[in-house]
Amino acid sequence: MTTRGTPPSGDDRDAYDVAVIGGGPAGLSGALALARSRRRVLVIDAGEPRNAPSAHAHNYLTRDGAPPAEILAAGRKEVRGYGAEVLTPVSVTSAEALGGPDSPLFRLGLSDGRSVTARRLLVATGVRDELPDVAGLAEHWGETVLHCPYCHGWEVRDQPVALLASNGLAAHMGLLWSQWSDHVTLVTHTAPALDDARRARLEAAGVTVVDDRATAVTRDRDGALSGLTLAGGGSVPCRAVVVSPRSTVRLGPLAALGLEPTDVVMEGQVLGTQIETDPTGRSPVPGVWVAGNAAGINEHVVSSAAAGVRAGAVINMDLIEADTPAVPTPSRRSAR
Repeated sequence: MTTRGTPPSGDDRDAYDVAVIGGGPAGLSGALALARSRRRVLVIDAGEPRNAPSAHAHNYLTRDGAPPAEILAAGRKEVRGYGAEVLTPVSVTSAEALGGPDSPLFRLGLSDGRSVTARRLLVATGVRDELPDVAGLAEHWGETVLHCPYCHGWEVRDQPVALLASNGLAAHMGLLWSQWSDHVTLVTHTAPALDDARRARLEAAGVTVVDDRATAVTRDRDGALSGLTLAGGGSVPCRAVVVSPRSTVRLGPLAALGLEPTDVVMEGQVLGTQIETDPTGRSPVPGVWVAGNAAGINEHVVSSAAAGVRAGAVINMDLIEADTPAVPTPSRRSAR
């Protein structure tokens, strides 16, 4: 294995210290920390970022309002500037563990036909958002069909907003979004029935509750979202619809390594899946770290980036310890 920036040759050409699977903020940030640590790094990016439908990313200090694609392009340039290799759009087609727990080694098959090995893996594959089955939602997803007020609330402030409830967080959603608009309507849709206490709190916050199911998104003459059609007749006028998608971790062939998604449960409802890790991103599979939405479905862009840096630093130290043999301490008797 070549290390500390030594140019690869011969059989080392497809051998890496770390393979990063996923080229979003978490993966690129981890790759940056590792490349700056003089590690040989490969980033494998399928080119399917979660926030691709959004025009702008927010709450990323100094980059607030930047298009997601612009942030990723700048990140790839920075990572390559320290010698890391970035492949995009390329995906992992197979994954195999070659080493044991004390000496991890992985072989990855790639969609471009290459087969590479890596001593450690950083999985930053993100999640796939599954929207409620309502006609027209997908066409407006990331624009005026939203899920996070911290990402999009400012952009729809003071506008009429409809919340499409599908789980036990309905009351929480209503209270939260009332911070951004005085014109919030909660359509209970497929969510569990609200009790009297929750209804009273929503009423106190100025949120209107409609006990009905939504069937479709309505549009105005310009094609912009204008409301929700209800199964019981009529509609709810709005300029934005808020949903709670089920967010499922993307693993694909990486599941063969033993990574097992766990359910994320709140208020007795399954909101999605993620890979459980320790605070550094270390997974139960030796040699594998996970960062970003794959390890926490509620992570934002900036917190995903931070998780990637943290995981990258710990992976570097893990490799240092693996490559530095323990030196026996002489006993007092032998020292005499």
